[in-house]
Amino acid sequence: MLGKKLVTAQKRGETRALCLGLGMVACSVMMYFFIGITIVPFYTKSVWTTETTCKVLKANIMDKVLCPNSKGLEDEDTFPYPCLQVWVNLTASGQEVMLYHTEDTLERNPKCSYIPDKSENSKEVKARVEKIASNFKKYQTFPCYYDPGETQTNVILSRLYPPKGLLFAFLWPTLMFTGGCLIIVLVKISQYFSVLSAWQ
Repeated sequence: MLGKKLVTAQKRGETRALCLGLGMVACSVMMYFFIGITIVPFYTKSVWTTETTCKVLKANIMDKVLCPNSKGLEDEDTFPYPCLQVWVNLTASGQEVMLYHTEDTLERNPKCSYIPDKSENSKEVKARVEKIASNFKKYQTFPCYYDPGETQTNVILSRLYPPKGLLFAFLWPTLMFTGGCLIIVLVKISQYFSVLSAWQ
């Protein structure tokens, strides 16, 4: 009687462990799919792939501009903000080009180097833009990214999804997938030895 209870408990434990492993594998596959349709296209579409050194030539704050309506943005997402324009000397080619914060900045408003987050406090936005401008004037040499194919003549300060960020995004689903497969393999090995022991 006790032996039957132990066998039943063992089978229940194996079933739960198997379900856990399969669930982890399924979740990791869904995460792979989500990363593949969201992050990977932005990474592959970016042409600013080569790092170089930029030297600030001028950083001016123009009059307030209205953030233009981009695709997917509603009217309430537009707001006025001081337009910071940063021009740099590209070490790789010696050209005078305009610097943008990220790839998204260029798509949203090619007139400005930086687009602040929407804020109800216009003084806070102005102070943030002025601080960024002063930092550019203070630290005049810094790494930036340019397009080696020269389809884009401008440069960006930082990539939205650098190679390290892409690898980090794939790290967690890979660990989950590996853990799920390991659990399934261990359950199958346990079942094999149980059948072998019962046969003997």
